[in-house]
Amino acid sequence: MFSRLFNRRKKEDPAYDLAVPENADWSFLGTDMHSHFLPGIDDGAKTIEDSIALLRAMMDMGYKNIITTPHVMIDFHPNTTQTILAALDKVKAALLEQNIDLPIKAAAEYYIDEHFMHLLETEPLLTVNKNEVLVEFSMMYEPPMLNQAFFSMQKAGYRPILAHPERYLSMHKNLDRYSDMKDRGCLLQLNMLSITGYYGGNIKSVAEQLLNKGLYAYCGSDAHHEKHTSVLKAMTRHKDYSKFLGYPFLNSKLLG
Repeated sequence: MFSRLFNRRKKEDPAYDLAVPENADWSFLGTDMHSHFLPGIDDGAKTIEDSIALLRAMMDMGYKNIITTPHVMIDFHPNTTQTILAALDKVKAALLEQNIDLPIKAAAEYYIDEHFMHLLETEPLLTVNKNEVLVEFSMMYEPPMLNQAFFSMQKAGYRPILAHPERYLSMHKNLDRYSDMKDRGCLLQLNMLSITGYYGGNIKSVAEQLLNKGLYAYCGSDAHHEKHTSVLKAMTRHKDYSKFLGYPFLNSKLLG
């Protein structure tokens, strides 16, 4: 079922010299810091039952902590701090009722647009870690205020984490842009499924180049539904899993 998601590698790929360990899982990461597990508020989990099923799947893969990050996108998912924290309370109550011991907190995945710039000026943002805020923008083009948004975030005391940078097609023709972002203080977060070819071969190629250059700080599942968690589980039985071993992701430093 999942064989199509893993493109073949050239023999000279050094990652293929690493063996996949028996009983491999994602426990070495500790925390997943990008997901959509809160029920009914974005394009992720639809019901509380979905939320619990997804969280159980993450536990089964070895995760010890979850930082879930619903979209804040005014035109499609107009979430607020209040809607996010209310949904988080429902999930925590369900976990407690079912005796599931999995620490979970909520941040957000903010879409960079004029609404985000307004939020930045008027209220505290939800952070993944300390002052670090997860952001995204259009997959097709950079918003004209992108550099200003990063500057304004840092001026306000925040550090941006750019979600899934390998998926922004507008940046594929200028890979130096990624190094420039990192040099400007922006942290880059790999979508784990990008390495499998789940989003396409070009995105897979860019993800591997950024990984090989050591440009990523975090990796996240960006899981929305059970298909995503199923592919994540399948990755632990495939040689692409070895690309994550030994990479100094910061995930293990989150939530203690």
